[in-house]
Formats: sequence, C-alpha cells, structure tokens
Amino acid sequence: MEGSIIKGVGGFYYVSTDQGEITCKAKGVFRREGITPVVGDRVRITRHDSGYAQIDEILPRRNLLIRPAVANIDRLLIVLSGHLPEPDWLLADKLIVQAMLNHIEPVMVLNKSDEAEDAILEAFERDYRLFPRVVVSALSGEGLQGLKEAISGKVCCFAGQSAVGKSSLMNALLPELDLPVGELTRKTDRGKHTTRHAQLWPCFGGALLDTPGFSLYEPESFDELLLQGCYPEFKAASPCRFPGCMHISEPGCGVKALLSDGQLSPARYERYVQIAKDFTFRRKHQYD
Repeated sequence: MEGSIIKGVGGFYYVSTDQGEITCKAKGVFRREGITPVVGDRVRITRHDSGYAQIDEILPRRNLLIRPAVANIDRLLIVLSGHLPEPDWLLADKLIVQAMLNHIEPVMVLNKSDEAEDAILEAFERDYRLFPRVVVSALSGEGLQGLKEAISGKVCCFAGQSAVGKSSLMNALLPELDLPVGELTRKTDRGKHTTRHAQLWPCFGGALLDTPGFSLYEPESFDELLLQGCYPEFKAASPCRFPGCMHISEPGCGVKALLSDGQLSPARYERYVQIAKDFTFRRKHQYD
C-alpha cells in the first residue's frame, strides 16, 4: 500500500492512504542506514494484524528541505509581514534561493495587508515583481482567494519568520484546524514559535504544510553560478565581459549595468552580494 506521510511525532508516522490515515513505524533498516522519513514523503507500507503498520520503502523524492525537514514540495509560500515583525528581506531572498535550487516554485506572500506600511508594500512589489505574489490579510480575509488559487492542486509549504502569520493564514484557509497563534514579544518585536512540528493538511485539490518558524536559513549549495540562476532579474542583462562573472566587482558586468540604469532594485542587489560572498566563503571552507 502507498501513501503520504502527513505527520511524524515521537517515532510514529501518520500516513494518508486510500484506506484512510494509518499510524506507522519505520522499518529498522532505515535507522541503521541513517535514513529518516519526513513529512511529504511518498512511502510503501505494510499493515499487520496486530501492532502498528510498517514503512517499508521511501519512494524517490523530487526535493527535500532540511530545516524543517519536508519533501516533495511544489511551491514554497514565503511569508513576510506588512507591519510587525519588520520584514527580514535577507531571509526571504535566501528562501527563494533554497526553493529554486530544489526546483520548488517560490510564491511571495505579504500578510497583514490591513495594517501594512506603505514603504513595506512598495519594497515588496519592487523587489519581487518577477515572482508570483499575493498580498493578504489573515484577519480581514483580503487576498485569501488569491492565496487559495496559489495553493490549488499543489503541495505547498509556508516558510518565514515567526509571527508573520503563517498559522493565522492556515486558520483563515482552513478554520477547522484552529491552530494556536503566537504573539510578538514586547521587548524585541520577534515572534514566539507556535508550530512544533511539520504537518500536511490536504486542501484545495493539493496539500498545505505548516512548519515551525525560523529566523535563519542557510542554503546548502556552494555553487555561485547556480545562485545567479535564482535571480530572474539578471536575465535582462547584457552579456558580461568575463565568463563566470560574479556581478560584484568585475569590470564590464551586465548586471551592474542594470543597477546603474535603475532596472534592478539596489536593496535586492545588495542582498545578492551578501549571499554570493557567503556562498564563496562557505565553499572555500567547507572542508575546514
């Protein structure tokens, strides 16, 4: 029998199948081989007359995110806040890179539109104009239809800072879930984590994963040339003078020409430079 893991807690895996939800344990060989089933995995299982069913095989994954551990994602819904907490634009760009390196389509979501600041709205529209975007309010319901359309027929995963409203959006989309919602801490305007584990919820002809919030995420790839392919803005650039141009300090750079002509967001470019330098540093020191 085949199914999809919708939740894993304490060594138990809850698998959605044509015969309903089945509680399973992983085959012992997985532990010996250092393999861990994750939410989103398609698996083959065997039911027994007594005890729990057993996961016998993990079918090939289309992609895998490490933190939080989820597999076979079609779209990553990257959530930012229009008010508080102040958007972590660098985290959003890193999440875009991580998604695209794993062949996952990023969709940018700006929540709290009912109290969004004009400067944040402008930056959101300017910096992510080449990506699918949704402006939404979990509180008022504005933009929810657009978010449903983005999810329809796809396996999607929310990601972003804590307290940007990921669980609130889940509740707005699926009120029956009644997920706990966190608050901002007064001293730091940062969110408290409310989601403790990843869980898949079938909906709108696809599925939605709610994941624990996080504030730092580092892409695993060290290839700077692959990084450049994660920036659709760069496609409008004329060819650079030198092959393998990193678009940072090289002369005759077509991407920097876009910047000079006002065709590229300075803020997004500055974050690209930061990410690219970090890629280079970690590649050089990956075996230290």
